[in-house]
Amino acid sequence: MRFHFALTLQALWTSVCQAAMQHYPAAWGHYDVCKSQIFSDEGLTWDYMACQPEAADMTQYLKVTLDPPNITCGDPPETYCALENPYMCNNECDATTEELAHPPELMFDIEGRNPTTFWQSTSWKKYPKALLVNITLSWNKTIELTDDIVLTFESGRPEQMVLEKSLDYGRTWQPYQFYATDCLDAFTMEPKTVQDLTQHTLLDIICTEDYSRGYVWKYDKTVRFEIKDRFALFAGPRLHNMASLYGQLDTTKNLRDFFTITDLRIRLLRPATGATMVDENNLSRYFYAISDIKVQGRCKCNLHANSCVYDKEKLSCECEHNTTGPDCGRCKKNYQGRAWSAGSYLPIPKGTANICIPNNIGPVIRPNVSSLGVANRKEAPQVALSTAPSVHVANSKRARVCDNELLRCQNGGVCVNNVRCSCPSDYSGLLCEKPRCESELGGCGGPNSGQAPLTPPSTPRLLLLLLLLGSALRRDASYWPAVL
Repeated sequence: MRFHFALTLQALWTSVCQAAMQHYPAAWGHYDVCKSQIFSDEGLTWDYMACQPEAADMTQYLKVTLDPPNITCGDPPETYCALENPYMCNNECDATTEELAHPPELMFDIEGRNPTTFWQSTSWKKYPKALLVNITLSWNKTIELTDDIVLTFESGRPEQMVLEKSLDYGRTWQPYQFYATDCLDAFTMEPKTVQDLTQHTLLDIICTEDYSRGYVWKYDKTVRFEIKDRFALFAGPRLHNMASLYGQLDTTKNLRDFFTITDLRIRLLRPATGATMVDENNLSRYFYAISDIKVQGRCKCNLHANSCVYDKEKLSCECEHNTTGPDCGRCKKNYQGRAWSAGSYLPIPKGTANICIPNNIGPVIRPNVSSLGVANRKEAPQVALSTAPSVHVANSKRARVCDNELLRCQNGGVCVNNVRCSCPSDYSGLLCEKPRCESELGGCGGPNSGQAPLTPPSTPRLLLLLLLLGSALRRDASYWPAVL
């Protein structure tokens, strides 16, 4: 009896809390649950939502490879001189002695040790032949970046370097960013910084000179690829409006792909020299050394998993919503009652789960976006990144705003003749991505909040739940003193 009472109490209290909190939606954040129990006309049911793993330090799961493979110092042993002082030559590298070895894994160990641990290359002994090193970080898993990529150099920062990414496990590569002391000379590119980017140019590949100078300064050792500054173009300088950012990520495939990787490659092209001329009489001053690499991100699970496990040196999502695969990228067997689709961030804050359904449930009907989100079978139409949360079509003809296979209309909108979205009464915008209450007096808690319209809890329903709770307490009053 007590067990039954406890279950009843828990169910009623959950429903009361949910009803009471409808008026105060939580701030949008990382999804950490995939379902919750709600009280409906049919009784207790599961309410499914989009979900994703928490962000973590992804360097603990990677495999690192160097090219050429013999580029690490210490075989044979070598003595190095300081870049800023060619007469200070007390840095010895010997692969056979643990205290003097500098293998690649020291780029990912715990920082704060004294002395600092770091990987180090051979010196520029073959000058003027270029000292080239490729450092490849591989996860064998699709990763979504959530914070800046940060390289900390123990040597001077390279005068020329390229950061590259792969989305197909290292088969093809594309540049992420170029770094040089002189971008025009090194890469025939005008120098820029991430502050020069706008929402419309966020996907541009730039060359920056910000991280290739200052070899003598103690705190001038880091090289960054700025993820958060790019997020801020949509979410604001303090990332206070994540709803706007994730609304854009949900409707613009190229933007999602920009922050997605399977591998990273650091191409070191020219070491720090500290001068316009290389001192050919003391080439042991020139080398690469990296003490730390930080890559913060999460497993890509297509909003179908809230955890990612590392087993047998492999990351994989613990899939929900009847999905399966390393990235939850397909429906389970016998659950293809409708086509697989990634989860949707919209509507904020719970998103749309897009559950795979059993094959034997009713006829296969092409659902609208509120049940499926954006399908992955074709590339999304080209979309310009607007200055407002709404999304505008890039080409001037505005052709193919939506279509029934790509399912681009959001929040229950229906694509009409491949040219426009017919929106439900609560939403507006080209893709039904904008709550209509934003244009009304008082807005939706702020004109750019990205939140759905705020609705007060149902008073009759709340009273009914409280009456049921009181009735349950009276029926089992004998149990109450034991609880107290």
